[in-house]
Amino acid sequence: MIRSTPLAAATAEDRTLTELRALHALAEAITRCTFLEAIYPETLQALCWAARADRAAVLLFDAGGTMRFVASDGLSDDYCKAVEGHSPWAANETNAQPILVPAPEREPSIAKLLPLLREEGIASLAFIPIAHQGRLLGKFMLYFNEPHEMEANEVRLALTVAEYLALAISRQHAVEEIRRLNAELEDRVQYSNQELAEANREMESFCYSVSHDLRAPLRALDGFARILLEDAGHLLDGTDKDNLRRIIAASGRMGFLMDDLLRLSRIGRAGMRLTETNLDGLAGEIAGRLRSGTPERLASIMIDAGPAARADAGLMRIALENLLGNAWKYTRNKAETRIEFGQREENGRPVYFVRDNGAGFDMRYAAKLFSPFQRVHSPSEFEGNGIGLAIVQRIVHRHGGRIWAESEPGRGSTFCFTLWEAGIPADLQAASSRLSSPPA
Repeated sequence: MIRSTPLAAATAEDRTLTELRALHALAEAITRCTFLEAIYPETLQALCWAARADRAAVLLFDAGGTMRFVASDGLSDDYCKAVEGHSPWAANETNAQPILVPAPEREPSIAKLLPLLREEGIASLAFIPIAHQGRLLGKFMLYFNEPHEMEANEVRLALTVAEYLALAISRQHAVEEIRRLNAELEDRVQYSNQELAEANREMESFCYSVSHDLRAPLRALDGFARILLEDAGHLLDGTDKDNLRRIIAASGRMGFLMDDLLRLSRIGRAGMRLTETNLDGLAGEIAGRLRSGTPERLASIMIDAGPAARADAGLMRIALENLLGNAWKYTRNKAETRIEFGQREENGRPVYFVRDNGAGFDMRYAAKLFSPFQRVHSPSEFEGNGIGLAIVQRIVHRHGGRIWAESEPGRGSTFCFTLWEAGIPADLQAASSRLSSPPA
């Protein structure tokens, strides 16, 4: 360490300037350095300048509550090994105060250290606590080669240096804690990814089972019931025939349930490719098909033009087919069907909606709408498996949005949804850009 001119020979003005320079250098070191080891030399320099000490050391509590040397200047290894662990304060001390020892021979608490001090050439010493927010972190040791009674200003400056170092130590602990939490988070993410991969494998296995293993007995049940009805129908009474027809109908419903369940599972696993998508154009195409399928219905379908949305066109087509298809289905008992697709602005973001004048529903049951196989109307009123809105919700969620309903029994329903409320994720945006870029 580079020594400065002894402060005793300097004027008061020079001494104050030197102290300020020392503190400034320490502050810059704390700001510049990310590791405590790089800060200790400036700390010891500032201590010696501020307190007119000949030597100094920094000791901190380890995990076991023992004071350990972490930096020293001008002390022999033998001395450090001999005195390490000695502390006038317990690790849980909350109000540690500086302890000045101008004459060690008159201090009973360190009587056993006198031979070491004499051998090391230490005539006076001082203990300066290093604390942060009431927690004792360690201590500074100041050593003087001649008897020295520290002045109040010297003690104040030493405590200031201690505060600087305590802040640096606390910052380092915070950085280490953040690193530990990040590592723990990475482990959790990796574990979650493994669980997700396992869940996806299980889903693939389940979907295969639905597609193949379950369909074979279902087809057999339906086929044999039809054969029995056709070949032996003349031998059966009305009740038996009705039971066979019920079996055939139930087999058909089970087949539709399987198809819907597979569609729901595929929505969650399908890849996404974002493009500028005209939702009003998609809605218009779907409305045209609905009209052509039931030309006898008196229907008014209004499609409001709006700006394109950044979305996966295939998934959004499925979502709008379900929403508009539901509106078409639940308005069939009306003298005139009225359906509207449009968008409005809320809080600076577009909200898309599908509104109809159909059967509506009680908002007390709105929570059931987006759960698979949950319905607010009985199958005798309107056919369906209750899977369509669950598919729509999954698509909207994959687009970073939310969906909700507004309705009243007999007065129609409005289904609203948003996209990318928190913005498009950077990785998805980048992946879509790569897919849309022409090959070089």
